[in-house]
Amino acid sequence: MKKIPVIIDCDPGIDDTMMLTLAFARPELDIQLVTVEAGNLTIDKTTYNTLSFLTYIGVDVEVAKGLQQPMLRKQEVAEDIHGEGGLGNVKWAEPILQASNRPAIQAMVDVLMKATEPITIVATGPLTNIAALLFAHPEVKPAIKEISWMGGSAVGGNMSTTAEFNAYVDPHAVELVFRSGVPVIMSGLDVTHKAYITREEMKALSHLGTPFAEKVAEMMNFYTFTQSQTPFYTPGFEEQIRIHDVCAVAYLVAPEIFKGDDYFVEVELNGSLTQGTTLVDYVNKTGKAPNVHVLHSVDRQAFIDLFFHAITTIGQKLEA
Repeated sequence: MKKIPVIIDCDPGIDDTMMLTLAFARPELDIQLVTVEAGNLTIDKTTYNTLSFLTYIGVDVEVAKGLQQPMLRKQEVAEDIHGEGGLGNVKWAEPILQASNRPAIQAMVDVLMKATEPITIVATGPLTNIAALLFAHPEVKPAIKEISWMGGSAVGGNMSTTAEFNAYVDPHAVELVFRSGVPVIMSGLDVTHKAYITREEMKALSHLGTPFAEKVAEMMNFYTFTQSQTPFYTPGFEEQIRIHDVCAVAYLVAPEIFKGDDYFVEVELNGSLTQGTTLVDYVNKTGKAPNVHVLHSVDRQAFIDLFFHAITTIGQKLEA
């Protein structure tokens, strides 16, 4: 099997943790580096959560600590959604894995410049680390195949009426990445709101019979409650758990279950009501060439099967 070389940039966070579950369960992926940034939580918490979870599932990979602040905006976190520690009420493991001596940007440069084939970057937080990489080291661009990003939204937001969290908290980073010339796949709220698990499916998950599956179910049940308390609550939210970040990895291993189209996308930087909004030019009003592949649909059952298989795979590996 020819593997896909990958760098993961994340900010765990509950759905980032589920993204890491899928990523490390898939034999198609050659994960060469995990970088961490502030986003859902402060950088110290996201780094700890990454090391804790990867220690629990028993993987040995370089984890490099990244930037702790957005490029130009005041930091905002999402402890109201993910809990004070970022993983609901779940504790994974006291980290044995330690953070790298290399900062995230330098680690990415080193991996990319030594690559024998272009590397895919999976980004499931604000794009702060990726923007800093591309701004400071444009020479790495030919070594990046594409950036699969969970963030943005064509229609509707979860931080404002129009803006999604990862774009809202660091829109300047999004703008820089979108203008970089590197291909971007955007798994925005348009598709991630369709990639949900029901409460009944969660019950089935908790009955898979492994401690790992039980911990996942406990964490996800916390997520269900906090999602339903958001100001931009949608009726039915309480029965649906949206695992947004998983889409960015699922697209790499099963692109056939998604639908999307290429558009020119830019981000609002200054609007008092619309800051962080990703503006998708559906009708080519700008006349500009597409710069983002925008996902809008997913085969939910196939997505759930993929996700459950990953939890089963990791759970059985830990029990072996």
